[in-house]
Amino acid sequence: MTNIKTSYLGLELKNPIIAGASNLSDSVGKVVQLQESGVGAIVFKSLFEEQIQLEELEMEQEMEAYNERHAEMINLFPSLQYAGPEIHLQKLRETRKAVSIPLIASINAVYSESWVEYAKKVEKTGVDAIEINFYHTPKDFGVSGASVISEQVEIIKRIKDVVNIPISVKMSPFYANQLEVVAEFCKAGADGVVLFNRLFQPDIDIEQEKLIQRMTLSSNDESLLPLRFTGLLFGHIPSDICASTGIFSGYDVAKMLLAGASAVQVVSSLYKHKLGHVNIMIKELEGWMEKKGYTDISHFQGKLSKINSSSPFAYQRSQYVDILLNAENLLRQRAVI
Repeated sequence: MTNIKTSYLGLELKNPIIAGASNLSDSVGKVVQLQESGVGAIVFKSLFEEQIQLEELEMEQEMEAYNERHAEMINLFPSLQYAGPEIHLQKLRETRKAVSIPLIASINAVYSESWVEYAKKVEKTGVDAIEINFYHTPKDFGVSGASVISEQVEIIKRIKDVVNIPISVKMSPFYANQLEVVAEFCKAGADGVVLFNRLFQPDIDIEQEKLIQRMTLSSNDESLLPLRFTGLLFGHIPSDICASTGIFSGYDVAKMLLAGASAVQVVSSLYKHKLGHVNIMIKELEGWMEKKGYTDISHFQGKLSKINSSSPFAYQRSQYVDILLNAENLLRQRAVI
């Protein structure tokens, strides 16, 4: 009998598959469906500060539009305190009551004060943890990478000072030294790190000559980046590691656990294969464990991380040298496959 329970952020998960934040987790009904699909935990769709600011502006404009026509009715409109985040917070409260598995809130803010304010409000909804999403889009040549990291570290510290539930940091891979940054995040109090945040990039329509936005699902090859850094980080940080991006099967989950992850996040696989695919992933993971004789995830978690690897060159530059020297053999193997 295999035991696929795992611990992430101090929370017990019945399995290591977490439904990441997306439109599939933006309402009570959808989250209940995700729970029924078999996932071990759910990250509710992110709360964006830009969205809050827009909603507050729309609410203010709506109220002002009625000021001149029905001034006496102004107190019948909701107060601005209920615009913006209040709808999101209400959804979190209702969802927390509707599901029994761990529910993680996700926030994206711009200003330091906003991160702290939203974190405090989110905690009061009863969620089990908070995932904070860090990404920095360069737009000023005068801002140094060090100053960006310093600001993010300070945000973690400030949030940890005001909330009592675990927090994880979902970070992008676009740092000069991801290992140093993760270490700094952990020192600041992050209980876990999610590797990595997959950012959507603008595209260009050359016929209409305009910028366009499009949603592209991740591919399986993209899992290699979080796999590598999971293996490098395991055993060197006190925080849990959650691998994200390009995870489509139970075998992909097994790879991440072998590298040292405590859990994984999936989104694209749910869009591509629908919610029922979670059960297939679970069966694949259990089948692999039974085949290998593992009865518990702890028996092999981190087995193939750098710290536990029998090869002194694992995860190092020598991998690339070896691939270059054997490129023809690899191409021939791929052609046969």
